[in-house]
Amino acid sequence: MPIKKSELYSSIWKSCDELRGGMDASQYKDYVLVLLFVKYVSDKYAGQKNALLDVPRGGRFADMVALKGDKDIGEKMNKIISKLAEANDLKGVIDVADFNDPDKLGKGKEMVDRLSNLVAIFDSPNLDFSANRAEGDDLLGDAYEYLMRHFATESGKSKGQFYTPAEVCA
Repeated sequence: MPIKKSELYSSIWKSCDELRGGMDASQYKDYVLVLLFVKYVSDKYAGQKNALLDVPRGGRFADMVALKGDKDIGEKMNKIISKLAEANDLKGVIDVADFNDPDKLGKGKEMVDRLSNLVAIFDSPNLDFSANRAEGDDLLGDAYEYLMRHFATESGKSKGQFYTPAEVCA
């Protein structure tokens, strides 16, 4: 069953709620978009031959799900993202957020709980991207635009500081 954008947006905003308190709203996107990307490519391409992206063992969203409750979840999530980045020449692109940053994510149990909850939000059966077959439907792009609009509002900055609508770029 294809994903409803309302369900996607709801999950994205719920993940932002999980990050509140430790960082500025403008930094949420670094974490949320990376998790969304890992989830998306894992659902769409993991285990497929000649896929658009290589999703290696140890670099999949399922590997993150297995970490829920692990005391080293942040460090291990960084390694999973790094594996995916290396396999697809995306170093410095998708591995920019530090999931082991105690200043932003909390220390000890607080970090474990926050990251476990964050992963659980994206682990929802309603967010199964493998079933989405709509031609020309840019779910990741739509999610990015949704986040940019809401981050601008959340941080009290003008939209231009975060987001330029597609209509302006066209």
